[in-house]
Amino acid sequence: MAPPWLRPHGRNGKETMPRVSKLAALSTAALLTVGLAACSSSSADSSGGEGGGSGDWTPVTIEHALGTTTIESEPERVATVNWANHEVPLALGVVPVGMAAANFGDDNADGVLPWVEEKLTELDAKTPVLFDETDGIDFEAVADTRPDVILAAYSGLTQEDYDTLSEIAPVVAYPETAWGTPWREMIRLNSQALGMADEGEELIKGLEQEVADSVAEYPQIEGSSAMFLTHVDTTDLSEVSFYTAHDTRAMFFEDLGLTTPESIATASESTDRFSLSRSAEQADAFNDVDIIVTYGGDELVSALEGDPLLSQMPAVENDAIVGLPGDSPLGTAANPTPLSISWVLDDYLSLLAEAADEAQ
Repeated sequence: MAPPWLRPHGRNGKETMPRVSKLAALSTAALLTVGLAACSSSSADSSGGEGGGSGDWTPVTIEHALGTTTIESEPERVATVNWANHEVPLALGVVPVGMAAANFGDDNADGVLPWVEEKLTELDAKTPVLFDETDGIDFEAVADTRPDVILAAYSGLTQEDYDTLSEIAPVVAYPETAWGTPWREMIRLNSQALGMADEGEELIKGLEQEVADSVAEYPQIEGSSAMFLTHVDTTDLSEVSFYTAHDTRAMFFEDLGLTTPESIATASESTDRFSLSRSAEQADAFNDVDIIVTYGGDELVSALEGDPLLSQMPAVENDAIVGLPGDSPLGTAANPTPLSISWVLDDYLSLLAEAADEAQ
């Protein structure tokens, strides 16, 4: 499932199967899983999913927002749900038995984003089972993959989702806020669950160095302030909707040498929401914003520049706007994940540098 700000339509609280029936079905599935697992060999099947298999395992306990999870034995079959969690095991050389299909930014409609496809090719692995999360988590499909652990450190799991998944296998949920796990914490929690905490830290260090090296090539970005507008309706510009400092896109700005405007920081202090709105009449509150990043092309920029109120924002007036293509890999990768960072970094920095030049 894509984060709510990526999905064109939310779940609206609807499930495709009544919760009681779902729990009953999964109780049966869980029993079948135990039986099947006992009959299977310890080696991975053709779809991958094999863990380290060292035989030397210390139980791992992870506390998160929805409870405490203990992984008693080394997981060999790894499943992931919600957005991008599969990228952690893949980056560490472990192919999941199942993962969420991409339903945003998928340029060829195969359910796999390009940086994930490249990694699978590198690992000489087949595409795992893809869970269709258009209407929420497909619990039965997850159960069918017989996982030993379910990774969801970056997710929007409800308590009910977590409890249902926990009937299948131990689940690692987000540490504090739904859809608010920074990329480093996503790596840390998911890699701990795999017994690969040290490898996870090395992955973080490598990405940090890669980002630092790339940012150094664009010195004009350093210190510029940036805000990320949400999907803008060009037919109604009466409100300005933006991502708060709790959103992972806004957090990524600081990795790239940008700063959080005081206006955004102040607005974010009194909420844990990932987005907020202000009326266009209050647009002058964003006079401290040097660069605007948003989804859309020339039509959006023209609409902002043609609006009598929003056109007075310095970033709009200076044409310091980065318009990312909406449902595309580039637009999707602005939300940093373990494999997308390397894939998007230079293109994204180049666009930000152009906007920074306009802002000066």
